[in-house]
Amino acid sequence: MIAVDRGRYTCVLADDGPGASAVTAMRARELGRKSVVVGDRVGLVGDTSGTAGALARIVRIAERTSVLRRTADDDETTAEGKLERVVVANADQLVIVSALADPPPRTGFVDRCLVAAYDADVEPLLCLTKADLAGPEQVLGYYAELELPYVLVRPDSDLDGLRDLLAGRVSVLVGHSGVGKSTLVNRLVPDAARAVGRVSAIGRGRHTSTSAVALRLPPRPGTDADPGWIVDTPGVRSFGLAHVSAASVLHGFPDLVEGTVGCPANCQHTADEADCALDAWVAAGRADPRRLASYRRLLASRAGDADPREADRGPGAPPAA
Repeated sequence: MIAVDRGRYTCVLADDGPGASAVTAMRARELGRKSVVVGDRVGLVGDTSGTAGALARIVRIAERTSVLRRTADDDETTAEGKLERVVVANADQLVIVSALADPPPRTGFVDRCLVAAYDADVEPLLCLTKADLAGPEQVLGYYAELELPYVLVRPDSDLDGLRDLLAGRVSVLVGHSGVGKSTLVNRLVPDAARAVGRVSAIGRGRHTSTSAVALRLPPRPGTDADPGWIVDTPGVRSFGLAHVSAASVLHGFPDLVEGTVGCPANCQHTADEADCALDAWVAAGRADPRRLASYRRLLASRAGDADPREADRGPGAPPAA
C-alpha cells in the first residue's frame, strides 16, 4: 500500500515493475478496526485492473516485519492509554534528514528518531543536507561513538552514494520542516512533484508534505537491481516517544548502555539519582557528556517534566519559542 486519502487506499501489485498502474481500494468490513497504513502488504479482491473508476477491496493485511511509530507528544495519552500513530509498516531503514544550517541541526530530534528506529528494529541512516552551508564535524563528532552511517548532500551532489544506501530497501524519510526533505525526494524521484517550502527568518520551516506516500525509486542505468522505495512523511516538529518504554529509550543511546552496569537496582538514570553510575562513566571520558544530557532530557520530557521542544535542541540551536 503506497498512499491513503480519505478512506481510499492506493496499492501497486507485487509482481508489477516500475510504471505499474495504481489500484484504488477500500477496506473490507471484515477487517474490523485493523488499521491499514503505508507500507502494508495487503490482499485484494475485486477489480484490480487499475482503470479509472475501478475499486478493489482490502481483505487481508499481512504480518508486519516492522512498525515505525510515533506520538505527537511524549506524554500524549487517551483514556485507553498511550496514543500511538503508525508512521509506516515494513520499513527496512529510517533516513533521518537534518540540515547542517538554515535551520541548524537539532541533535535532540535525531536522538528521538534513533530511539524510535531501534525500538522498531529499523536501521538508521543520517542524511545531512545543506552541506554547502556548514561542515558536518560538530554533528558527526556528537555521534562518533555510535558509528552511525551517514551521507552528506549538497545542491550540486549527484546523490549516487545515497542511492546506493537506498537500493533494495524500503526507506522512510523523516525530518523537521525546512531541512530540505521534499527537495531531496524530488531529486531522487523527479516525477514525485512533492511540495517544497521555505525557511523563515527565525529558522523554522513551513510544513509542505501533508501525508505519507511511498515512491518507487527510478531504475539505475546499467543495472537490473531493485532501486528500492522511499516513503516521504510530513515534516514534524516533534517525534513523541510515549509508546517507547524508559528502558527502551536507553537502547537509543548504545554508548551509555554499558555505563549503567554499575547502577543500583531500579535506577532511573535521571540527574536526581545520586548513585547513577552514568555520571562517573561520563566523568571518566567513556561517553560524551552531551549524550548523557540529551538522554536525560528525553527522560524528563517523557515524564512531563520538560518541554519536548527543548529536548529536541542540538548544539547551536535557537531556544524553543
